Amino acid sequence: MDDGEFLAERFAEHRAHLRAVAYRMLGSLSEADDALQEAWLRASKAGTDEVRDFGGWLTTIVGRTCLNMLRSRTRRAEEPLDAQAADPLIGSVGDPEQEALMADSVGVAMLVVLDTLTPAERLAFVLHDSFALPFEEIAPLLDRSPAATRQLASRARRRVKGATPLPDADLTRGREIVTAFLAATRSGNLSALVTLLDPDVVLHADKFVLPTPAPLEVRGATPVATGAMAAMDRARFTGLALINGNVGLAMAPHGHLRIALTFTIHHNKITTITVIANPAHLTTLEITVLPD
Repeated sequence: MDDGEFLAERFAEHRAHLRAVAYRMLGSLSEADDALQEAWLRASKAGTDEVRDFGGWLTTIVGRTCLNMLRSRTRRAEEPLDAQAADPLIGSVGDPEQEALMADSVGVAMLVVLDTLTPAERLAFVLHDSFALPFEEIAPLLDRSPAATRQLASRARRRVKGATPLPDADLTRGREIVTAFLAATRSGNLSALVTLLDPDVVLHADKFVLPTPAPLEVRGATPVATGAMAAMDRARFTGLALINGNVGLAMAPHGHLRIALTFTIHHNKITTITVIANPAHLTTLEITVLPD
């Protein structure tokens, strides 16, 4: 077996792990696959005589590739959601089902919080906290000392955890109800959704959610539940998150926050739903990962 075949076998052996690294770094399955292709080209041109840990070595190559992609990524101008619907929201994803499964495996809230970090913070946190790579191996990728790299990961960790959440009882109750709301929306179960809503529930949606000249208001359990059914496709890219300390939902295709839903719950019924898609408003929300 020549060196090229040997390296190809090692790359295939670690491919699932490397793809997971790239996805957490980039938040996009298509970009993760692009990163793996670029990493393979880099690895195939490098000498492997001194390599003893191919998994760690390939992980650092993928990490550096993703870091370069994050640094060069240009954010497109924000548009109303209807204008974006063919791009990152639902369509134009290579495999929407697989993308949704990957988002579920990582956690939509985690992807959203990671997207707020600097590329260096994201690399340090992901490689160390998610994949247990030592800071001594991460530091050269960032041209920093291990101590400085540790500080980056620590800063990112604080962003991920956020502020102290609500008391456990409130958090547990809210989590159960919002989880049921998302499950009913994903499955198209209208009757289950209606049972979660107060008969006089009110839904408020800003004008960025739908192409309307003014914010939208819907009242009543059945009209609100019926409207939620129209969001079944979007629900594939939606997950639970702590939003300003309360359990809510974040919709984040490609790991970029597009819609947030906040809930008011009274006597175990949802009384108010606020749907936020205004980019300026979204940036003011404190979104953190729900504790296990």
